[in-house]
Amino acid sequence: MKHNPDEPAPLNGEWKTKPSDRFILKWIKVNLSARITPRLVAFPWLRPWMLTVLSSTIGVFAGVLFALGWGFAAGLFAAIAQVLDGVDGQFSRLTGRQSRGGAFLDSVLDRYFDAAIMIGLVVYLLRLPEGWPPEVVLGLGFLAFAGSGLISYTSARAESLGISLGNPTLASKGTRTSVVSLCAMASLFLPAAPMLALVYLAVHPNWVVLRRIVVAHGYTDPL
Repeated sequence: MKHNPDEPAPLNGEWKTKPSDRFILKWIKVNLSARITPRLVAFPWLRPWMLTVLSSTIGVFAGVLFALGWGFAAGLFAAIAQVLDGVDGQFSRLTGRQSRGGAFLDSVLDRYFDAAIMIGLVVYLLRLPEGWPPEVVLGLGFLAFAGSGLISYTSARAESLGISLGNPTLASKGTRTSVVSLCAMASLFLPAAPMLALVYLAVHPNWVVLRRIVVAHGYTDPL
């Protein structure tokens, strides 16, 4: 059933988050995204996919700003994109417009957002006048790109194979984007601060992926 825009939003709060949301992402959705979403229900022409595209477009733009060397602006726009990324799902639940197609679109465009931010981060660090050796930055960039992408892939693959990976990971897109956003905005005072984000992206997601490989290896039953 669709939500009537003339009526107040549901009071049970279930529309604010999903069961898979953890800590940072849940905080963002409850305290930031949820302040915006109910106001948008009043626009009958608005659809969840529009918010999804808007969020991802802003995220990609943040990556471009990063590559141009504008770290603080990149972090600010990445944070805005992350907040809006929670709005589209909340909006679809409030208006009864949830769909598998919408969820698929959201997951796909999230990967473009991820890629733009990480590429922009690497280019930013390579452009620093007194930065790290290019091979170090590129090596960490490879690990960050591969690990972040594999978080989503291993989740989807495990689900299709019926493998339980346990609790949702803390290395989700919400956490990754938050770390990058904070470090990028800190570049206003310490230009090299985004290096901390790159190290985090290279370590934490890949650690989670390795743990998942170990868990999956324990499933020895035939397909």
